[in-house]
Amino acid sequence: MSAPYEGGCLCGQVRWRATSEPANVRVCHCRLCQRWTGAPFFARAIFLAEAFEWSGETTRAQTSPRVVRRSCARCGTPLFSCPNDAPARIGVGVATCDDRDALTPTVHIWTSAKVAWLSLDDGLDQDVESYVPRP
Repeated sequence: MSAPYEGGCLCGQVRWRATSEPANVRVCHCRLCQRWTGAPFFARAIFLAEAFEWSGETTRAQTSPRVVRRSCARCGTPLFSCPNDAPARIGVGVATCDDRDALTPTVHIWTSAKVAWLSLDDGLDQDVESYVPRP
């Protein structure tokens, strides 16, 4: 599948659409993502904000000085992570895409915070602290 990508929350109140390909698709194992999602990791696609839109009411949580996270105000589905640095980007949970297999991660990041019982044997690159694309 290629752009556009569309998705939404569990109850359907929030819908989103991305009109470009993602800058990257990553699986984040950091403690903030674990706590926000209530899951061992957050698989997300990062899109430039100019190519991304959403409708519906969301809640806003400032989870770090750098990131605001948004969830559906009705059902609570974690949806978006919005870093405040340039360029403007939006991370969206890949499982919220209507086609849940459309956006495939290419790397695991913050594996230093990975839960001990999770074995990563999918062949994807792993970065202990953060991820910087290789040239």
